[in-house]
Amino acid sequence: MESRKNIAGSACGLVGLVLTFAGVAGAHRPVVVAGLYGAGALIAPPERPALPDFPDPSAQLDEVRDDFEKLRGYLTDVELSAAAATRLRGLTDLLAALLDRGWAAELLTHDPEGVHVLSRIVRRDLPETVDGFVRTRWWTRMAPGSESPELHLERQLGLLTEDAERLAAGLREAEARRQESHTRYLEERGGTV
Repeated sequence: MESRKNIAGSACGLVGLVLTFAGVAGAHRPVVVAGLYGAGALIAPPERPALPDFPDPSAQLDEVRDDFEKLRGYLTDVELSAAAATRLRGLTDLLAALLDRGWAAELLTHDPEGVHVLSRIVRRDLPETVDGFVRTRWWTRMAPGSESPELHLERQLGLLTEDAERLAAGLREAEARRQESHTRYLEERGGTV
């Protein structure tokens, strides 16, 4: 009853009734009313399905923040060498700064790729890196003489830190471009500095 096709058909059918009462339709009035209804139904735009309701980037960031807090709890229980612990602390500090609710979060809400990078590091890469280390370290104790799992852990943490630093550099560049753009705007408006 509420479809666009029915509404358009009914409006055209009413025009047919008006034509019938005006005497224009003559003896063919039922055909005119039905034909106008059908024509209206055919020319009406089709119904569009509703767009899916995806969470906005700020809601996605909130979920990543929650997952990061869970991850931090997990990381406090893992025994690491001093060098690996230092690298891990540097990475988690950088991730905490990127996930902070300040200006970085505002920039990330306009950067879905950045949200994806953070999500990938927090939800998959960092937990897998640390879990792989814990598992391999246990096996290394059972069969000594193989390559130290600490070396792989430190390399992996270094690579993840580089990913996070690239993201931070991209956000910093975006903010610098915004500032430069505002300076140009003010200069073009007539106010020179």
